[in-house]
Amino acid sequence: MKSAILSAVLVVHLVAPAAGQTQRYRDQDAAAEARRSGQIKSLREIEERVIPRMVGARYLGPEFDARTATYRLKFMRGGSVVWVDVDGRTGAVIGRSGE
Repeated sequence: MKSAILSAVLVVHLVAPAAGQTQRYRDQDAAAEARRSGQIKSLREIEERVIPRMVGARYLGPEFDARTATYRLKFMRGGSVVWVDVDGRTGAVIGRSGE
């Protein structure tokens, strides 16, 4: 019985990250297609607008949400994580959290 439960837990831990990775690839593919079709700005354009405004913060990387066509840029400032949400269509900052 214990080995069956342990096996089930192990499977969940192995499959869950793969499911998250699959969604990330789908979002990247959607971002690439939206960029090619001119629906959103490139990540480079977004970063060129936002990173210079984040004085004193270290840029950690982006995420893209294909459902909302938004980029989320992650920064570290001091000991805090700061998220900057950007409309992929316009390049406008639409939210910040973590400060």
